[in-house]
Amino acid sequence: MKKKKTKQSYRLRNWKQYNSALVQRGSLTLWVSHDVMTTWRNTDQTGKPGHPRTYSDTAVFCMATLKEVYHLPLRATQGLMGSLMKLLGLDLPVLSYSQLSRRCATLEVVLPRRRKNEPLHVVVDSTGVKVFGEGEWKVRQHGYTKRRAWRKLHLGADESTGEIVAVLVTTNNVADSQVLEDLLEQVDDEIEQVSGDGGYDKRNCYEAIRKRKAKAAIPPQRNAKIWQHGNSKAERLNRDENLRRIRQVGRKQWKKESGYHRRRLAETQMFRMKTIFGERVSARQFAGQATQMLVRCAALNTMTHLEMPDSYAV
Repeated sequence: MKKKKTKQSYRLRNWKQYNSALVQRGSLTLWVSHDVMTTWRNTDQTGKPGHPRTYSDTAVFCMATLKEVYHLPLRATQGLMGSLMKLLGLDLPVLSYSQLSRRCATLEVVLPRRRKNEPLHVVVDSTGVKVFGEGEWKVRQHGYTKRRAWRKLHLGADESTGEIVAVLVTTNNVADSQVLEDLLEQVDDEIEQVSGDGGYDKRNCYEAIRKRKAKAAIPPQRNAKIWQHGNSKAERLNRDENLRRIRQVGRKQWKKESGYHRRRLAETQMFRMKTIFGERVSARQFAGQATQMLVRCAALNTMTHLEMPDSYAV
């Protein structure tokens, strides 16, 4: 008789600090700081004909963040920001909902980062984000129709901190392996290792990782063959070394030795993203949809910087 598997229990070492961070996520002062107010008006001169913009990118980013964090539609975001200006006693104009929508389509989002003095272990993965379509219950009961659209969110996260270090938004017909090089180009830090699932087992991915002088922890497919045999004078491929090691000790042991299991932190970031912000975007155009997801990633990094749970198995 087989024993029934019980779910592993965990406890937190830093519950007090993590609980305080969860409370602080809802604080308006976290998302609307004094620095934002002092740079609210645009002071840049483009030199082009016409009136310069009234609002800075900081103002647009602030309102876009409020919209995503508090799950507000565009009009309600304008109302919330207007009421905050009155409560703060500031004589500053507020973007209208139509202005906010237009500016978000061209907004450049910079991820808040905490720089480290050591090489990064980058874990990469992707997930689908719904644009429109039926709910899960309708699909389960009656099947889905062709009127469904998705976008793909590609993430690169720091394995040690969970911080998002690279992000890219594409349509759902773009493979993970096609964007790995673009993700790595966003990381200015030195990279020690890149871990990804079997979808990244492509020559262009290994070449992109080799250019960064990093180690690749990508499991070759079950029927994988050696690309470059040992009698070749060319430089030995990291991918072939992984495959040889898997043949020696097995796939399970190789994953432990290479630290591949840490890749699950990328999946954890996907789960956090959808739990906190939802699994769909509301913008109608691709540029606006991409900005929505980038703003969510930036907000998620801010939440990560507050405090993350330090758990241990019981």
